[in-house]
Amino acid sequence: MVEKSGTVYTLGLGCERGCDPDELLTLAVTVLHAADITLGDLAGIHSLDARAGEPAMVLLAERWQLPFICFDAATLDKGTPRLANPSERVFELTGSHGVAEAAALAAAGPDGHLVVGKIKSAHATAALARKR
Repeated sequence: MVEKSGTVYTLGLGCERGCDPDELLTLAVTVLHAADITLGDLAGIHSLDARAGEPAMVLLAERWQLPFICFDAATLDKGTPRLANPSERVFELTGSHGVAEAAALAAAGPDGHLVVGKIKSAHATAALARKR
C-alpha cells in the first residue's frame, strides 16, 4: 500500500491471544479520538511479531485498509528509553519493555514521538506516535 501524504501517525497495538476484534476496534478508535486525528492520518498498524497472525489485529488492518507491520522483541526493546510506560512484566512476557508504545515508536522512526501513550482495555493496549 502506498502511503498517502497526510499519513504521519503510527498506531501501535498489543493484545492477548484471542482478543475480541470489537474490543480492539473500540480501543483503536479511542486512541484516534484522543489525538483528534482521522483514519486518513494513519500510516499503519504495528505490533510485536508474535501477534502477526492475531485475528483481531489482522481484521482491523483489513477493515481500515492499512498495512499491518510487526517488529521483533529486540527491535521494540531498543526503544525502551522513549517509552512513557515501560513494564518489567511486559518484558518478562514478550522480551520488550512495551508493545503498543514501542511498536508505534519503531514505526515512526528515530525522530518520532508519542502523541498518545499506552491506553488499556481489558485485553489490549494501544498507543500513537507521530513521524517527524
